[in-house]
Amino acid sequence: MSIQFFGLPVSRGVAIGRAVLVASSRVDVAHYFVSPQLAEVEVARLREARDTVATELSSLQRDLPADAPAELSALLDVHLMLLHDEALTGATKHWIVDRHYNAEWALSAQLEVLARQFDEMEDDYLRERKADLEQVVERMLRALARSPVAAGHAQPSALAPRDFAGEDPLVLVANDVAPADMLQFKRSVFTGFITDVGGRTSHTAIVARSMDIPAVVGAREASRLIRPDDWVVIDGEAGIVIVDPSPIVLEEYRFRQRQSELERARLNRLRHTPSVTLDGQNVELLANIEQPGDAVAALEAGAVGVGLFRSEFLFMNRESALPGEDEQFEAYRDAVLAMRGLPVTIRTVDIGADKPLDRMSVQELRHEHVLNPALGLRAIRWSLAEPGMFRQQLRAILRASAFGRVRILIPMVAHLKEVKLILDALARARQQLDDAGRTYGPVELGAMVEVPAAALSLPQFLRHFDFIAIGTNDLIQYTLAIDRADDAVSHLYDPWHPAVIGLIANAIALAHAAGKGVSVCGEMAGDPAFTDLLLAMGLRSFSMHPAQIPSIKQRVLRSDARRLFGFLPRVLAADNPQAEATMAFAASSR
Repeated sequence: MSIQFFGLPVSRGVAIGRAVLVASSRVDVAHYFVSPQLAEVEVARLREARDTVATELSSLQRDLPADAPAELSALLDVHLMLLHDEALTGATKHWIVDRHYNAEWALSAQLEVLARQFDEMEDDYLRERKADLEQVVERMLRALARSPVAAGHAQPSALAPRDFAGEDPLVLVANDVAPADMLQFKRSVFTGFITDVGGRTSHTAIVARSMDIPAVVGAREASRLIRPDDWVVIDGEAGIVIVDPSPIVLEEYRFRQRQSELERARLNRLRHTPSVTLDGQNVELLANIEQPGDAVAALEAGAVGVGLFRSEFLFMNRESALPGEDEQFEAYRDAVLAMRGLPVTIRTVDIGADKPLDRMSVQELRHEHVLNPALGLRAIRWSLAEPGMFRQQLRAILRASAFGRVRILIPMVAHLKEVKLILDALARARQQLDDAGRTYGPVELGAMVEVPAAALSLPQFLRHFDFIAIGTNDLIQYTLAIDRADDAVSHLYDPWHPAVIGLIANAIALAHAAGKGVSVCGEMAGDPAFTDLLLAMGLRSFSMHPAQIPSIKQRVLRSDARRLFGFLPRVLAADNPQAEATMAFAASSR
């Protein structure tokens, strides 16, 4: 019997495939595919972890004091029994050998299978043994993390996508997916994503859109009720997930999938068409990228530059040292060269909140240990707290500027005193390169407007910066006091809120008055529902994921910016700007 889930539609299109589950765990688990040749290496790591935990448990049992309760020794016996049970370690090998999961993912997948079996048991005592199983698995996961075999083993960042030729398409199902895991899966084989939590601007949603694959987030119980290998339909347009669809439903969605592919192909024919409005206004469509290799997709989509290179993704999936100056320089240089003379805007590292590092050297800061990470040590605050790291990144960007047009973008600026520290760091980085005899080129310096303080302080900020980029995702979050990663309040995340569009319109107007460049690089830039509004505000530079460029270009080509501007006062003054904009802009196209 088919089951339906409802969530938030965050990436359009239809995906059909078999479910692959990523189980949640209190221990961080890496998820990646291994080649068949490395399967035995992973099985050996699993075996070694089991033996390590067995030794630990036996040692604990042996060292129990004489007056220790007998129940404690019995509990350790239960853990040892579970550890050696074929249903755990034996069955985990299936996920490694047959599914090509790495050992950690295989173990957490098998835990999910067994945990469901325990939940269905009628006997209370047996049902409560699920907690013992979880404790045993967490011990094994920690042992795997310490495994010396892992040091020389192929890690996700170096792993080629698994070859699934001839096999069923796959969709990923998880409680949530960390940005670092999303980056790994970006090079993988999934045709769609489903998560229990998240909002339209969570990083799972953002990366899914960048991959141009259907996704539904905030589907609540999906990862608990969907089982591995279930056939699943993802309707990214309506936010619907259908499990085990009937043949009639399946055929309907396959038809819609084909229609979506035809529409995508039609839009792609616009990639070489200049982006000009009906009244002759040139509009710059730029790309957001996470890795140097993404520049190829940006050019293929018709981008006229990179408006946002998220450098923090170079810092993720690193268990020890952060990338050094030379490694960063090579990545930035590769992106600059790949763009063939087009401008590349590199944002300094935006770490913190929902993008923690494996190590946060200032306080060993981790997301789950911070009361409110969105308001904590993140973005430029973290960089200024690590001045050596910050200057290192600035030197790497400056060196890359010798190979093409480079702009530096600073995230989450809120104070004029931060501006002074940023300018001092940039001057010192230049001096250090001069002293070392290193070559570098000219760069423009920009600030992201993503907190209300920045939007309201723009007259002062614009005296120090060459351009601004409005990060609408965080600007909405901080203006409305909404954690965009929290599905409990995601329904209150409203880009059409009068305060939000008022701040954006004012920021664009102030930048124009100061003769400074302005772009929007948040999710609003890639959403056709906001294209007319942003054009009416005078925006002429949009930065988005490459996959979104064709649909935005189509909207630009059909718009008359001068007529749209005439309707702007009504929209900004309205109690319901969305309804007013829909009516007014529809009238402008007649």
